[in-house]
Amino acid sequence: MSHWMFNCKEVSRRVSESMDRKLPLYQRMLIRMHLLMCKYCARFRRQVVMLRKLCRSHRLNENFSDPNASLSPDARERIRQALKPSSE
Repeated sequence: MSHWMFNCKEVSRRVSESMDRKLPLYQRMLIRMHLLMCKYCARFRRQVVMLRKLCRSHRLNENFSDPNASLSPDARERIRQALKPSSE
């Protein structure tokens, strides 16, 4: 890898990494330069951003307040019984 330019493999790895943490300024600049020249990496970045937004919106729409909300009382009881320690 050249010191002044990232290749596609490096850009895709760093684009994914940038979803979890803020990259240093020089890396962000190198990525941006590459994205201006490479339509495939630019498309990959758009897809990653879109998937992240979709996952976040899906997570916000789910009901996480009650983990037992989708279990019937009978199913909860069967699980409770299965988790009881044996009396042996």
